[in-house]
Amino acid sequence: MTKKIFRITTIAYIIILGIALGAGLLAGIVVAPTIFHSEVLLGSELLSRFQEGLLMTQVFERLAYLVNFTVLFVIIYEVIKWKSFESDRWTTLATFLVVATGLMFTSYYIPDILEMQRAGEAMTQTPAFENTHKGSELNFKIFAFATLALLILNLKKALR
Repeated sequence: MTKKIFRITTIAYIIILGIALGAGLLAGIVVAPTIFHSEVLLGSELLSRFQEGLLMTQVFERLAYLVNFTVLFVIIYEVIKWKSFESDRWTTLATFLVVATGLMFTSYYIPDILEMQRAGEAMTQTPAFENTHKGSELNFKIFAFATLALLILNLKKALR
């Protein structure tokens, strides 16, 4: 890979990491509280907690496409850097965490939550659903932190 192409790829990579991080933070910090407290904005409760959960799941289901794209880009980019001996242990650790938690989010948590929602409102009020939901939140926080770490590590290298 020529130096110019690698530089352009690095810029695109940093932008993709920033977009994924920003979208995840937006969904968790802005969208979720807005949806789950819609009665404050609307003046009365129009949606049940279950219906609000269905809306939020749609947001995260769509976010999963970006997460999967990011994971694929991370794998390709970081493997190329690793094969060129341009990777360090922190970048490798952050890469592993981004890939593992990204795939857990899109391939385990979202399908599991969708299945429980399809089983009906009663299923979403069980300890199993609560534990799955808390696990998905923790998983996504790790994904966001690892994405931020990967972004900072690569930005530092790019600015040298």
